[in-house]
Amino acid sequence: MQNEEKISVNGNIWKIAEVDDTWCERVKQVYGLSSYLAQLLYVRGIRFEDIPTFMEPRLKDLMPDPYVLKDMQRAAERMTKAIIDGEKVAIIGDYDVDGATSTSELVRFLRAVGIEPIVHIPTREEGYGPSDVAFAEFKAFGAQLVITIDCGTTAFDVLNRAAANGFEVMVLDHHEAEAMLPKVYAVVNPKRLDETNQHKYLEYMSAVGVGFMFLVAVNRLLRQKGFYEEHQEPQLMNLLDLVALGTVCDVVPLLGLNRAYVKQGLKVMATQQNQGLKNLMRIAKMETAPRAYHLGFVLGPRINACGRVGDAALGSRLLYTQDENEAKMLAEKFDTFNGERKEIENYVLLQAIEQIEAEPQEYPMAFAYGSDWHQGVIGIVAGKLRERYNMPAFVMSIEPDEVKGSARSVEGIDLGALIISAKERGVITGGGGHTMAAGFSLNEEQISEFRKFVGEYILERLGEEKIAPVLEVDCALSLAAVNSGFAEELAKLEPFGTGNPEPQVMVQNVMISRPQIIGSGHVKCFLTSPLGASLSAIAFRCADNEMGQALLNNKGEVYDVVGYVKLDTWQGRQKVQMIINDIMRK
Repeated sequence: MQNEEKISVNGNIWKIAEVDDTWCERVKQVYGLSSYLAQLLYVRGIRFEDIPTFMEPRLKDLMPDPYVLKDMQRAAERMTKAIIDGEKVAIIGDYDVDGATSTSELVRFLRAVGIEPIVHIPTREEGYGPSDVAFAEFKAFGAQLVITIDCGTTAFDVLNRAAANGFEVMVLDHHEAEAMLPKVYAVVNPKRLDETNQHKYLEYMSAVGVGFMFLVAVNRLLRQKGFYEEHQEPQLMNLLDLVALGTVCDVVPLLGLNRAYVKQGLKVMATQQNQGLKNLMRIAKMETAPRAYHLGFVLGPRINACGRVGDAALGSRLLYTQDENEAKMLAEKFDTFNGERKEIENYVLLQAIEQIEAEPQEYPMAFAYGSDWHQGVIGIVAGKLRERYNMPAFVMSIEPDEVKGSARSVEGIDLGALIISAKERGVITGGGGHTMAAGFSLNEEQISEFRKFVGEYILERLGEEKIAPVLEVDCALSLAAVNSGFAEELAKLEPFGTGNPEPQVMVQNVMISRPQIIGSGHVKCFLTSPLGASLSAIAFRCADNEMGQALLNNKGEVYDVVGYVKLDTWQGRQKVQMIINDIMRK
């Protein structure tokens, strides 16, 4: 039964995925996969011929020759020369997790081959990307070769000045590019408009992924030139824990090469070779093998917190330090920063919601700004507003000298293209980003004009109708079918993330029994069927909302329930549990 016309307790329209039975049957026969896996692969749009590399993603199958990217060979050859000659090298990174991990992989590799680079991570007050301040620091250090990573593609003025002053700058980036590029030594970016390679999934890479391909190219050249006849060769695979962390936290699609990065990187992370990650996992009380969830929701937020409310440079420092005492001290600091970040974030979020709901909105977007809002949390708040209203969200912090903004999008609105267009129109002073996330800056007097520009841009692409919240349901089945075998099948699709979301499973015609509030407003219960099947379930942080009240106060009503199916192996005992995301009365 299709439920498109009915509204759930959470106000969603459920859309149950349709599948091609003939395609699924062929997958079962050729690849020996179960009916459930075949259906889920179809729903995710995985091509028939790509199924082997999706199910078993390996770098050797998915990473092409790094030289397929423009300027990669030029950049790798210059870096190789610098290593052999023992030159002084400088790195400019970013203060988010992708910036911290990509900076750290470069530092760890360069240290392993005898180069101690100088690292500059800009503060949020200094602003995103390369700055004259950084290059003055590099000049004093005596470095002429500079790598910018996770930034630089559109930093025309600063980088052109640096090049004119004798610096050789190599940009390793993944942000949206313009037709013009900085006049520097090399720009390696899979989103360059003149890229013609046949590996489209390279466009999905985060900066840490681009950086890893760069290191593969450099390492190969060093080997060819005999460098490792007198030096120990670094184990590049040991850097994949950083690559996995940056890839997941930058919310890029976990498809193609990215999927291999994360799948292999999780295995490396489980060995706890990186002192910083080892201590961060300890302080976060991670007692199981890391999964993509832990990277995105446990480790990542703690690293991000230091860039948001602490010292931006500490994120990369934690990840490249080899001193256990320093790693322990930094991990504890990060936990403190994360607590502070949560308090600040809650304040800004409530202020933004009040502002948005105080008056009717002219455009289908969430648009809010404040003069006492910490710019370190506006990205998180934009994400939460996007989830709350199911519309593109723009949140700004009015600083004394300029306005800093962050945006999060919905399907159909490319923020990277929007920000480039806004810069070209002169309604903002700077910015950049991806399809789904962006940062920008403007003058306070431009806020009204920017609101109008963004609103009309969105209207043109989405129309005037309110964007209906849709919950995509991957498969529907009876309660009895949700067992350990089914949960094990679902686990074969990990790692989950953007482009490969965790399957939303619907169980039909169930009743709620023994509901109770536990922890911080969670509702625990059992789902039961008339035929005697029973399943443990929990709905997080919902005791005070409509769904939580429906679960707690049900009077024997029959529901369809949508959520994630988990296999809990705590203390050697296998138990299947459903994480409830939504319910619908029959």
